[in-house]
Amino acid sequence: MQAESRPPNPRLRLWWTAALILVLTLACYWPALHGDLLWDDDAHVTRLGLQSLSGLVQIWTSLHATQQYYPLLHSAFWLEHGLWGDSTLGYHLANVLLHAAASALLVLALRRLGVPGSWLAGLLFAVHPVCVESVAWISEQKNTLSLVFYLLAALAYLRFDGIRDQPEARRAYALASALFLGALLTKSVTATLPAALLVVFWWRSGRLDWRRDVGPLVPWFAAAAASGLLTSWVERTVGGAQGGEFDLTLAERCLLAGRAVWFYLGKLVWPSELLFVYPRWDVRNASSGWAGYLAAAVVLTAALWVLRRRSRGPLCAWLFYVGSLFPALGFFNVYPFLFSYVADHFQYLASMGLFAAFAAGIVPRFDGAGANLRAAGLGLAGALVALLVILSNAQSQAYADARTLYTATLEGNPQCWMAHNNLGTWYKDHGDPKQAAAHYQEALRLKKDYAQAHNNLGLWCEENGDTDGAIAHFREAIRLKPGFPEAHNNLGSLLGRMPGRLDEAVSEFREALRIVPEFALAHSNLGTALLKTPGHRNEAIAQFEEAIRLEPGFAPAHASLGDALSASPERLDDAVAQFEESLRLDPANAEVHNNLGLALNAQGRVPEAIEHYEEALRLRPGFAEIRLNIAIACLGAGNRMEAARQLEEYLQVRPANDTTRQILAQIQGGP
Repeated sequence: MQAESRPPNPRLRLWWTAALILVLTLACYWPALHGDLLWDDDAHVTRLGLQSLSGLVQIWTSLHATQQYYPLLHSAFWLEHGLWGDSTLGYHLANVLLHAAASALLVLALRRLGVPGSWLAGLLFAVHPVCVESVAWISEQKNTLSLVFYLLAALAYLRFDGIRDQPEARRAYALASALFLGALLTKSVTATLPAALLVVFWWRSGRLDWRRDVGPLVPWFAAAAASGLLTSWVERTVGGAQGGEFDLTLAERCLLAGRAVWFYLGKLVWPSELLFVYPRWDVRNASSGWAGYLAAAVVLTAALWVLRRRSRGPLCAWLFYVGSLFPALGFFNVYPFLFSYVADHFQYLASMGLFAAFAAGIVPRFDGAGANLRAAGLGLAGALVALLVILSNAQSQAYADARTLYTATLEGNPQCWMAHNNLGTWYKDHGDPKQAAAHYQEALRLKKDYAQAHNNLGLWCEENGDTDGAIAHFREAIRLKPGFPEAHNNLGSLLGRMPGRLDEAVSEFREALRIVPEFALAHSNLGTALLKTPGHRNEAIAQFEEAIRLEPGFAPAHASLGDALSASPERLDDAVAQFEESLRLDPANAEVHNNLGLALNAQGRVPEAIEHYEEALRLRPGFAEIRLNIAIACLGAGNRMEAARQLEEYLQVRPANDTTRQILAQIQGGP
């Protein structure tokens, strides 16, 4: 007797699909898992001043605490830093897992809506190369995490929509609303969700009912508008997305939007020559052909509208795609537009609509056919997914480190001045000043008014002994970008080390702090300058304390505060505490060990002082002055023999010091 066949378990199939998505996602991103920090990753991985509980409060209460005001995103980074610190593997794994989760949630959402081929849509989204930038780049956890919240909110709202006449409907709506707020607080591009839900409702019934469909989403639209306006304001005023580089007319923005839509569509259909930074289009001098892009988008929309009576699906997918892209089409200023008007990560969320439409159009044609044709269809789908895995794996290799990424960018976009500037910084940090200078200069050749490159070249000049060149570049950076706090701080640091220019240094630090009051390094540097100015020690102490308040883990500020406090005998205990905290944070600082030794010796704690002097010597064997301090401590403790030995060692390094030679002679009983 033939066994009775059982229909497949939908829940089991979903779990198998999720497992397959996870495996394939790992295969795509394996080369990037150990990738270094890139571009602005250090502004997202929680910095020292925000790693405490008070830092978490700042993340939520200060617009200047993080690069963008996405407090839930930066709370996630805060939690992750507590789990694995600065290890990039943890952040990359988190991104991969979030992307896999979003892909599985997409499958679940499409199944809930009854869209055929949901498994294929989820797989395509998981492995498509256009998603690599969002997943392999740590900063774009804002994309992966916000999409998880977005899809969870959509699923929760669809559940509410199905039970709105039942008692638990209020709780379902509250959960959906909370998840939507979570998405907005992670990345405001998710503000398009309520509009996307209306598109879905129209697709299902062919009409929208104000009370049933629109009314419950009105609060969501209000929250979305508030989030979008806040993000736009922060981008302009805090992020610097304003000025001549961003001034486009409405007509130019419309042309840009038309061009961008087809660019993104092209990368989805044919994902080749993907770049971290694409060439920046000259919108103001665009050819008349650009109007054709906009006209084509309008014509396609009209054609799909006409065809809606046969099928609403294609129009809904198109509306979802363009609507989800809308925040990045050029109608709002965003900082990356300074480098390029398009980026792969801008279409991360939007791409789901076209993957769903493609799968829904293809899979039913094979499902309704014979066994052989179904097998052929599965084979083709498998081949397509495998090809995309290979392409994504190759693309993710570019995200291994900054040198690899920017070199690949320049191969496809040789005019990318930002890549030259950042590649110069990589070479500077890796001990190749010649290559660093070449890339900084090439960045300035391509963009003469690039303030960041002037600032970086100023740092390069300073490190290579060209003081005049450094000052000139810092001043040019400030002229080009008056609200450039880092350039003011760097200029102040240089001037503060030059004779007779302390007042200028103080002015530069104060200007940096006027621009960004939470600039901890500028507070610390101002304190150092004030400490050198007679009568300003108390103000210097206040500046060091403010720097520590802003960044409790700022080791140099603790050390500087210790220096300032040690000048007062009654505050030696406080000075010792600051030195000890600095060494807890940075145990390998020889100068702080030496200064702590001086403070301990002044308190009569000679054995402890000598321990720190010896540790300083171990860390810096050529730090000859420490031997003088050890000799003084030994003399105070009555150990003349050890004092003499230390002075002899000192004279081997500083043989011309006659005073020390005389002291040694007295100790040894000589003339």
